[in-house]
Amino acid sequence: MIKVENLSKQFATTLAVNKLDLHIEKGELFSFLGPNGAGKTTTIKMMVGLMTPTEGTIHMGGFNVEKEPQKAKFITGYVPDAAFLYQHLSGLELLMMVGQLYSMDNKAIQNELNGLSERLFMKEWIGDRISGYSQGMKQRLAFASAFLHSPEILIIDEPMVGLDPKTARIIKDMLKERSQSGVTVFISTHNLNVAEELSDRIAIINRGKLLGLGTVDSFESVSGEQENLEERFLRIVEEEELTEGHSGIEDE
Repeated sequence: MIKVENLSKQFATTLAVNKLDLHIEKGELFSFLGPNGAGKTTTIKMMVGLMTPTEGTIHMGGFNVEKEPQKAKFITGYVPDAAFLYQHLSGLELLMMVGQLYSMDNKAIQNELNGLSERLFMKEWIGDRISGYSQGMKQRLAFASAFLHSPEILIIDEPMVGLDPKTARIIKDMLKERSQSGVTVFISTHNLNVAEELSDRIAIINRGKLLGLGTVDSFESVSGEQENLEERFLRIVEEEELTEGHSGIEDE
């Protein structure tokens, strides 16, 4: 469903993504992990068509993102780490606009909105201007806009930013439900507990390079000792940095 092959992105003298290969299946819930500056957000921006790769290809549901951008975007829902929302619109106006951009008729939009606004507790304020929303309200609206057109693929950069524990639980449940119904869910996160709880597989990236790929249980300790995901993650990243030396990459 998502195929990333030989993907690289060069910024001046900085190689932010370095020959990355990922194949993610239909219905898989996949977490993309790495420290600050690892290349995660750059990778995601290339996947959703906001950046052009220096090298390599990305296919979303069989569509080449560079050659067939509209078709690839049409089947994708995207929640960025900092969503841009039109401040002078209400949440309802924004979601109506999003639905129309995805060629949904008004009845279909309203049906989806009814369910999403109830599930995400948006009914009381969805008619208010976005400029008055809290960070958590904006994040719920961003998720609603990504879910609205029932995409085949969800790309989410730091899903729990600004969410209270109750809403975070609801979002986790919604992501699991969509994955179980066949939606491919790709999450980039710093929250290792979220990755460990949700993921079918995880990838660990640092300085643009893929360091590990597999299920949570597949990342075995070199010493043979039992490790949780946090311990495994830190060990893998530290070993790579000791081997390669430190290099400053600005992207997250």
